This record gives sequence, structure tokens and C-alpha cells, in this order.
Amino acid sequence: MRRKKILVVDDETKVCELVRMYLEKDGYEVVTATDGNSALERVHWHSPDLVLLDLNLPKIDGLAVCRIVRSQSRVPIIMLTARDEEMDKVRGLEMGADDYVTKPFSPRELVARIRAVFRRLEDKITVEEKSLEAAGLYLDIIRHEVGYLGHQLLLTPAEFKLIAVLMHNPGRVYTRLQLVKEAFGDLYEGYERTIDAHVKNIRKKLAEVALGQQVPLVTVRGVGYKLEKLSHAKSGT
Repeated sequence: MRRKKILVVDDETKVCELVRMYLEKDGYEVVTATDGNSALERVHWHSPDLVLLDLNLPKIDGLAVCRIVRSQSRVPIIMLTARDEEMDKVRGLEMGADDYVTKPFSPRELVARIRAVFRRLEDKITVEEKSLEAAGLYLDIIRHEVGYLGHQLLLTPAEFKLIAVLMHNPGRVYTRLQLVKEAFGDLYEGYERTIDAHVKNIRKKLAEVALGQQVPLVTVRGVGYKLEKLSHAKSGT
């Protein structure tokens, strides 16, 4: 079986080498970069299975790198940040990151978080259908594709799981905690507000093809989110 490849991006060479040592010991292939430009080049040439991305980078900062990578790929991204403030994490998640780890971190904890991301990707979504149709959306679980109004949406793994949960029960209102548990499992170490960032991203992608019309992902104030069927929506990719 091919070893999974991880791109480690940090401006501190010592951090890159420490993380490399632990990841290689755990069976991963590791590529490193110490600035934003190099990170984008490594993503292009090495096609990693996961990117571990520091936010504080020279040349191009980590948030910009995350935004550029996410515009081209669904590769999972875990942010590394020394800033233990919620807004920094939310900004990264809004750029399309899947998870975050705050510095200083334990290398063993980092490896565990990476394993958890891969497990979430490999776990079967909690629906048995190979495809779903709801509220004008079409989802193909085997191909990992989502379509809306005849356009394919480029969703991250986290966004894909969230929309799959909502599509399985259109019209049902989910709290943030329910979405965390159903999409990512009880062991997910993120916080409920990360759901808001992922939902914002999904809405933006829906709006890009809705051409000014209302999108079906609706906020139920004080409760959570639901998918609502709209009169203009038609399923299909």
C-alpha cells in the first residue's frame, strides 16, 4: 500500500525536522517547506495527501496559501498557529482548513490529530445511499462530488460531510453540536463554532452558482442549520 504523503510547512527548520521525524516513524512520507512560495510549489509537484500549514510564513502567509490551495484542491489542511485566539482559527477555517493545532504542541498529539483527519476521510458517511438528492443538490458519495443547479461544487472533506448529513434529512434543523457529532464523530476535537465557518464556505460556493437567488442552506436563528427546498432549485450535476 502506498504511504500517505504529508507536506509540512513551517518557517522554523527545527519544527519541520522534528515533525518529519515523528511522522516518518509513524509510516508517512514527508515533504517540507519553509515559506509560502515553496509550499505552493510542493503542493503542485508532490500532490500531498495532507498539508500541515503554519499561519506565520514569509513571502506568502499561511492564510493566503490555504486560500490558494483550497481553490484548486480538496487536500485536507491542518493549520498550525501560535495564536490561541478563536478568530485566528475561524479565519483559517473560513479559508478552507479542516482542522487546527495550537503551538506549542506535543508531536505525539499532532500525529494523533493527523490520524484522526485521515480516519474521518476514510470512514463511511453515516448514510447507506451511494447518492443523495435534496433541496436542488446532488451528492455522489463514491465520486465525492456535489452538484447544484447543474454546477459541480468544489467542497473540502469537512464541507462534504456536513452537506451529506444535512441532505440525508432535508428540512430537519440541526444544532451545531449535532452536526459536529454526526459529521465528524464524538472524538472530534474542534469546537462547535467551526461549523459556522464551514457553513459560510458552503453558502459562498452555492451562491456562486445561484446567481443572486436564495440558497437552500438556511440558518434557524438560535438553533442551528437546515436544508430548505427552494422553488428554483433543480437537482443534477
